[in-house]
Amino acid sequence: MKRAPLLVLAGTAAGFIGVLSFHTRPATLTLPAAGTSASPSRTPAAGSHGVAGPGAVRSATGAAEQFGYGVLDVKVTVSGTRITDVSVPTLEVAEFTSQQICDQAIGLLRSEVLTAQSARIDAVSGATYTSEAYAASLQAALDALHAK
Repeated sequence: MKRAPLLVLAGTAAGFIGVLSFHTRPATLTLPAAGTSASPSRTPAAGSHGVAGPGAVRSATGAAEQFGYGVLDVKVTVSGTRITDVSVPTLEVAEFTSQQICDQAIGLLRSEVLTAQSARIDAVSGATYTSEAYAASLQAALDALHAK
C-alpha cells in the first residue's frame, strides 16, 4: 500500500528536517512454532518456561550499518507480534552537526516504526543516509526475530 508523504518540520542547526516517503520491504512478524525456544534474545513472560507464546517478549539488534556520516545499529523489541520498542544502541558520527541531525531524525524514525509496526517507514528529509541505515538495520533485526 502506497502512503502519501507526510511532512513534519522540526528546526535544527542545519535547517529543517521533514519526513519523505521511503519504503523498505515490509516486515512480517510470526510467532515460532509451539515448543520452539530459539530467538536472538528473549525475556520470558511471567510463568513462562522458555516456550514462546502470544505475549512473548523478544528483541534483536540489527547489523551495524555504515551511512554517509557514521555507523548505527537498531535494536527492536516485540511482544508477540507487536513492536513495543525501538532504540539505537550504537551511534557513531563524524561531527557535532551530524549528531544533532541524527538525534532528531532517530526520534522521528522511532515514532514512524511504532506507528507503522514494520520497517516500512518514511525517511527523514535532510537525514536520508541516516534513514536508510536505520531502516536497513531495523529490517535485519526484524528478520532475525522472524527467522528464529
